[in-house]
Amino acid sequence: MSWRSIFISNPAYLNLKQGSLQIAQAIETQSVIAKIPLEDISVILIENTGVTLSAKLLSACADKQILVITVGEDYHPNGIFLPYLPHSRALKIMRAQIKQSLVKKKQLWKTIITQKIVNQAAVLTSFGHNTVAQRLKILATAVRSGDAKNSEAVASQLYFRTLWGRDFSRSNTISIVNAALNYGYAVIRAAIARALCTYGFLPAFGIFHHNELNAFNLADDLIEPYRPFVDLHVVDQYTKVRENEAQLTTQNKAALVNLLHQDIRLTQHEGNGACTLLAGIEATVISLSQWVLSSKVKNVRLVMPCVTQVVTYKQTVHE
Repeated sequence: MSWRSIFISNPAYLNLKQGSLQIAQAIETQSVIAKIPLEDISVILIENTGVTLSAKLLSACADKQILVITVGEDYHPNGIFLPYLPHSRALKIMRAQIKQSLVKKKQLWKTIITQKIVNQAAVLTSFGHNTVAQRLKILATAVRSGDAKNSEAVASQLYFRTLWGRDFSRSNTISIVNAALNYGYAVIRAAIARALCTYGFLPAFGIFHHNELNAFNLADDLIEPYRPFVDLHVVDQYTKVRENEAQLTTQNKAALVNLLHQDIRLTQHEGNGACTLLAGIEATVISLSQWVLSSKVKNVRLVMPCVTQVVTYKQTVHE
C-alpha cells in the first residue's frame, strides 16, 4: 500500500525517471532536489501554478493509480487527474448502479447518515462535550429511511455550534476554520472519486445527491461519515486561532492532505484492527460494489469509518 502524499508548493519540474518521481527546482538547470519511488506515492497535490509535469509522469501516475490534485486561484483543490483503468466488471457495476431501486438507496442513505452522526458524537466526546454528544447518539438511533426527518441537518447544527460557538457559520468565507474544513473535505472527496472510478462506478449517479451539474454526486454521498475526521483535526489544530486573523499555511495544508494516511478503524474491524483512511475509502467502495450487485437490501453492509484515536503517518512537503 502506498503511504506518501507529495505536496508541491513552489515552481518545479516533475518528471519520471527509473520508476521514481523526480523533482527539479528549475526547468532550465534540471537541478534535482528529490526522487521518490512511485510505488510509495498515493497522492500528489500541486499547489503552485509554476509547476510543470511531463506527459510520461502523468501516464505513470495513471498506471499506478496515483491521485494528482490541482488547486485554483484561491489555493483550494479544483481538479483531479483520475486513472483510466477500467475495472474487470465495470459494465456490470454501472448497469447495477443505475438500476438500484429507490427503496435500496433510501436504506443505504439512512445507514450512511447514521454513521456520520455517530462519528460526530465521537468527535464531541473527544473534546468533552458529552451532553451534546449524547443528544447526537439519540438522533442517530432515530434516523429514518432516506433521512426523511432530516436528522443530518439537526445534528450538524448542534455539532458545529458546540465545537466552534453559537456564532459559527459554515458560510463564512473568510474563516480559517472553514478554509481548513473545505480543504480537508476536498482532498478526501478527490480520493473517493479516484476509488469510485477505479472500481467501475459512474460517480455522477449518487445515492442521495443528484445535482445535474455535479460529476461526483456519489463521492459526495460517501464522504459524509469521513467528514468528522477532518473536523477532529481542525478542532485540535485551530481552537486557539481567532476567526478571520490567519490563513492556511503550506504546513497546514500538508497536514490536511496527510489525513489520508492516518490510522482509522472501520465498522468491519475487530479488536485492534485498523487501516489508513485511504485504505478505508477503498474498503467502503469495494463494499458499495458488493451492495449494488446484491439483490436484497440487507444482504450487504456498507463498510464505513469509525472515529477513534488516530495516528499520523509520514508526509512529504517540497517548498
